[in-house]
Amino acid sequence: MLSAAALVGPATVFVTVGLLAPLAILLRYSFNTLDPRRIMVETFSLDNYVKFFADSYYTGVLWTTLRVAALCTVTCLVMGFPLAYVLARTQSRFKNVLIMLVVLPLFVGNAVRAAGWMTLFGSRGFLNVTLMQLGIITEPLEIMYTEGAVVAGIIAVNLPYMVLTLQSVIEGINRNVEEAAFSLGAGPMTMFRRVLLPLSLPGILAGTILIFILGMNAYATPVLLGGPKFKMMGPLVYGQFQLNNWPFGASVAFILMTATLGLTATANVLVQRRFRR
Repeated sequence: MLSAAALVGPATVFVTVGLLAPLAILLRYSFNTLDPRRIMVETFSLDNYVKFFADSYYTGVLWTTLRVAALCTVTCLVMGFPLAYVLARTQSRFKNVLIMLVVLPLFVGNAVRAAGWMTLFGSRGFLNVTLMQLGIITEPLEIMYTEGAVVAGIIAVNLPYMVLTLQSVIEGINRNVEEAAFSLGAGPMTMFRRVLLPLSLPGILAGTILIFILGMNAYATPVLLGGPKFKMMGPLVYGQFQLNNWPFGASVAFILMTATLGLTATANVLVQRRFRR
């Protein structure tokens, strides 16, 4: 135990200090007030939090962020589970190649991938030009700078994380358990609902929590695909700091962090209680 503590201790202390110290400073800033001449005045006030929840614009940004993150999480789970199951159960000699194809998008930055979606969704992009040449539409569809474009971009970024998380858990489930369910007369859907789904719950929870956190804190994709009119919490935080409104930016950051952690913890508890029954 002492050897393990000696090995893990320095990294743990470094990460803890590097994470908690800036958060503590940011929390203190969130109670200050804005002064255009001095950026902020040190005090202890809840005005920044009251300003956020009293303004329908800022609460609308929060609800938009929650909606987009939840939609991306559910879609990644629905799309990622079948692919993860195939990767976990395949006996092909090309299994490593298939896994590399899933991992490959992670080698490309979010901004580059968003730029690729822009060439697809733009008014003169590949999708609109193709549809117009086929005579399906007469004028370009408004796809860019919409919530749908942002959702598509975030899903493309986060889907590999969901697949890899689920695949590692499903591989640990003995296939004999599934075959036993089939031999007892269970159909594919019954086997999935009564056997595979409960056993893969740790991977589902880990994957959904990871995807939801990434969706809530997305920055590059909403900025590039959503445009200046579509606002989410990540770009809103950056925008406030860019305007030198550090106190309000810090309060928005902590509202975002609290909402993310609170919702993920609540969902974790509810799902575990549901399957314990």
